[in-house]
Amino acid sequence: MLKKRIVAILVVKDDIVVQSIGFWRYLPLGRPEIAVEFLNQWGIDEIILLDITATRNGRDPNFAMVRSLAQQCRVPLTVGGGITNLNHIYELMHCGADKVTFNQATLHRPDLLTEAARVFGDQCIVASIDAQYISGGYRVYDYLMGKTLELSPSDHATHLQSIGAGEILLNSVDRDGMKSGFDLDLINQTAYAVTVPLIVCGGAGVPAHFLDVLEKTSASAIAAANFFHFFEHSVTITKALTQQHHAIRHETHALYQSNDLDAMGRLLKKPDTTLEALLYLKIEKEVI
Repeated sequence: MLKKRIVAILVVKDDIVVQSIGFWRYLPLGRPEIAVEFLNQWGIDEIILLDITATRNGRDPNFAMVRSLAQQCRVPLTVGGGITNLNHIYELMHCGADKVTFNQATLHRPDLLTEAARVFGDQCIVASIDAQYISGGYRVYDYLMGKTLELSPSDHATHLQSIGAGEILLNSVDRDGMKSGFDLDLINQTAYAVTVPLIVCGGAGVPAHFLDVLEKTSASAIAAANFFHFFEHSVTITKALTQQHHAIRHETHALYQSNDLDAMGRLLKKPDTTLEALLYLKIEKEVI
């Protein structure tokens, strides 16, 4: 059985990683290079870089940034934003990207997705769908137009698979930055519509939210953005907890079984006597 993946998404606005809240409010976090460095050390499975201003501003992908990130990235790197032709994909691959993701092209340039899959293989093509709940059902959200479309995410996912998408990245607009948990109904409706791997994002607030997706949906990968920036040991704790029940890649020896966690999944301080015993104990730094 294939192991489930834990994926980090870097939302980049004007070359700065930002916290996204509801697809309209953005708070600066720091440089992408620093984020990639830490995610590598923490044992993330994949990284998805989404440049949300490239398409909006009508500019090319930031090849220099991708090249810089790829040089230190030790996991598969997917890049999206500003991709309007095959030459962009060629250049991104030369810069070190493993996959590319399309969002606006899935709505307005589906021929580009099909041609990219033909040239590079569908394993390199990730189709991104933003979804919102409205009028009693889920609809695809067009972030450039700022409105929902008369198109269901499940139907859109089925179509994208048929024209060349090798993976689907499903984002919940309603749950984005809310920390209230993933939209399981949205995930299940979309998962039942496709046979390609489904990556889901939007709503991660505590490690238990990842476990909900694993237990109640057939998603292939669970992604988060804000969660991994604000919670100490977030990747390793999430993997340690989910590995107890499901097949998850977990390269570190840190299982946290002897550690107490609070309701948010943060490590609690050990008793002073335990800390004193550890004071002179040499622990080699683990390389993941």
